[in-house]
Amino acid sequence: MPAVPKSALSGGSLLLAWQLKDKHVLIVGGGDVASGRIESVLVADARITLISPREGLHTRTKSFIESEPRITHHDRVFAGPTDLDDVDMVLTAIDDVDTTGEICTLCRTRRIPVNAADIPSSCDFYFGSQIRSGPLQIMISTNGQSPKLANIIRRRIENAIPEYAGDAIIKVGELRIKLRERAPGVGGELGRRRMRWMVDVCTAWEMEELALLDNEMMSKLLDDGWEKNRVPSLEDVGGKPKKRSLARVSQVPGLVTLGFVVGAVSTALVMLNFRRRS
Repeated sequence: MPAVPKSALSGGSLLLAWQLKDKHVLIVGGGDVASGRIESVLVADARITLISPREGLHTRTKSFIESEPRITHHDRVFAGPTDLDDVDMVLTAIDDVDTTGEICTLCRTRRIPVNAADIPSSCDFYFGSQIRSGPLQIMISTNGQSPKLANIIRRRIENAIPEYAGDAIIKVGELRIKLRERAPGVGGELGRRRMRWMVDVCTAWEMEELALLDNEMMSKLLDDGWEKNRVPSLEDVGGKPKKRSLARVSQVPGLVTLGFVVGAVSTALVMLNFRRRS
């Protein structure tokens, strides 16, 4: 196996799917950038404390405050260390560089991860350009160097993703749960066999076919497939394929060919279908 070039082992970030469900996120600022941060955090099922004078709120920010009970809004500027009490993450999106610096220093003293909009050197993590289709989430990061290029690349990839990709991921996740109920246990040969069978299903079936799975078809797939160590076709389990062609990831035009890194195991399995048709 050839050695990995040293240049490939530096200069990047560790891309993670950060679980924020029921966590407490402080957002300082209420403008356009802050409204995007609010949306991203709400999607992750977190609780938000928003600190920003009301007169400076963006229209979308006002709408979130009025409609979302998960947001607690304080109509004022950042008041100091006590605003960081019981906070799990901090996001700043204000024009006041001095206050932003103060917040970042306080966060690092308390070991609270912080992101300062438009100041990459002060960030513990970055917000990349993201694609979301149900449970499918794809992030394109330039390590804070070129958000615009990240956005351009995102649009090109987004145009190549089948509209039913999110549905396929949901169905594969449901099938995986049913399989674990039928064949419970962690690790060992059974765990490896479950993984191999799920990989085989996602490799053999078109993504559009996976999106068509219902409870009855899943039961038959497990009965005639898992139990007999084989992978039946969509027609074998009572499904009828739709007559339309699939978009292929290998057809993505533009600057670079990107691999998808997706957090959920079920998502990773579905992505094998992309690679099979490359």
